[in-house]
Amino acid sequence: MSMDRILVARIGAAHGIRGEVRVKSFTADPLALGDYGPLSNGDGSIRLNVDRLRDAGNMLVVAFAEVRDRTEAETLNGVDLYVDRSALPDDGDEDDFYHADLIGLAVETTGGDAIGKVLAVQDFGAGDLLEVERGGKTTLFVPFTKAVVPVVDVKGGRIVVSPPDGLLDDPQAEPKPKRVRRPPRSNRAEGETGADGTGTGGADA
Repeated sequence: MSMDRILVARIGAAHGIRGEVRVKSFTADPLALGDYGPLSNGDGSIRLNVDRLRDAGNMLVVAFAEVRDRTEAETLNGVDLYVDRSALPDDGDEDDFYHADLIGLAVETTGGDAIGKVLAVQDFGAGDLLEVERGGKTTLFVPFTKAVVPVVDVKGGRIVVSPPDGLLDDPQAEPKPKRVRRPPRSNRAEGETGADGTGTGGADA
């Protein structure tokens, strides 16, 4: 995918019978999705114009001018939508990045150890997280903050992570076997009978 095209939305399931679809918007203002002109898929074979949209919680419900009924809407499920970078505003903030700028970047620690690569940018309600793919290990979620991610080098194709304790632990790694310590044996265990026939744990006669 060209760096001149930016991922702005992903189409989900059809909504209703009139051709509307649920859409996850990745723009700063989700309701501004229709302000950037025509949207197209990765290879440009699908081109859509927003006719109307409305907020539906963590998604939008969108009617595209080119989609006339539910049958057509269902064929779009899972399609990513892009716009040319030139259609998006540039506020000059060096700490603002488009998702497309981050996806695919190599991830390494401040010590230079390779971790993996950015698979996606997620937000489960507590702020942006970089989903990092680690070959053979569980996916890692890295808080996208200045403290944890001090370096983002888009041109160099990498980000540098200063991982807090435990962040890089693999929960699927084989756990270390637990050890228990057996207390030393007492001279006479409870209920044991002594040589004289008396016991330590029985009731008095």
